[in-house]
Amino acid sequence: MSTVPDVLAIGRLGVDIYPLQDGVGLEQVDTFGKYLGGTAANVSVAVARHGHRPALISRVGDDPFGRYLLAELERLGVDNRYVRTDPALNTPVTFCEIFPPDDFPLYFYREPKAPDMNVEAAEIDVDAVRAARIFWLTTTGLSDEPSRGAHHVALAARDRAEHTILDLDYRPMFWETPADATAQLEKVLDKVTVAVGNREECEVAVGETEPLRAADALLERGVEIAIVKQGPKGVLAKTRDEVVEVPTHMVEVVNGLGAGDAFGGALCHGLLEGWGLERILRFANVAGAIVASRRECSTAMPTPGEVEQALEGSRS
Repeated sequence: MSTVPDVLAIGRLGVDIYPLQDGVGLEQVDTFGKYLGGTAANVSVAVARHGHRPALISRVGDDPFGRYLLAELERLGVDNRYVRTDPALNTPVTFCEIFPPDDFPLYFYREPKAPDMNVEAAEIDVDAVRAARIFWLTTTGLSDEPSRGAHHVALAARDRAEHTILDLDYRPMFWETPADATAQLEKVLDKVTVAVGNREECEVAVGETEPLRAADALLERGVEIAIVKQGPKGVLAKTRDEVVEVPTHMVEVVNGLGAGDAFGGALCHGLLEGWGLERILRFANVAGAIVASRRECSTAMPTPGEVEQALEGSRS
């Protein structure tokens, strides 16, 4: 791989243990599949599927699951040179239940702390952060130290370079209260150029759920592209000069958990290709829908050809 990644992401990395049976609780499930998971890791895999060079900053435990993740990152085209092995913490696992079309409970096993929250400021390769064409971070990485401090070091090095992307990715189980997340987000929104999240995540970030008001509030805080996912109503994006809204792409949902990460990887692809905002949103929407129609997340990420074929089908 090239020394400089196209996309450098920082954040969650773990093992997804997903049931191979739908419509029943975990206590009734007999068989499971094992997959690489975690928002930042999934986005990185999606970027690789689109033909770019991603790298991930994270940590794993010194255990079989950690070794599996390091090998799986490499297999899926993600540079793992910045993924350290934590000597004291176990690799986290996440279970889900699958009740299509819209109920997918998650159960995180990350106690006492997940290794990805133990990334230290000294581990940040500031030259790589500056050089990457896209730097991707999430709200979750701000929820605890030393990860929070590492994120601030990276953002200071990045210095609001183009395509510094914050995935609002609010997970209530990682925070004492929503107000704690709001307080941390207030410190970073003026340091990123793109923010993307759903209406509930926008409420935590800027106190607004109505999409246009939420986008305006993000822009007022210094973001250059504000993207608000509206669920069944599609997605809205706003800059200081443009407003774009595209409808959802309908599929039969199997597991909706990876759709947002597929959207993120496709967003990175469109920005790297220099596309206009509407084309990016339509492409990313379809990428997310494709993954929602599949069971797993990371290994379900589509290629550009698959997305374009689905787009053509929606036009015909």
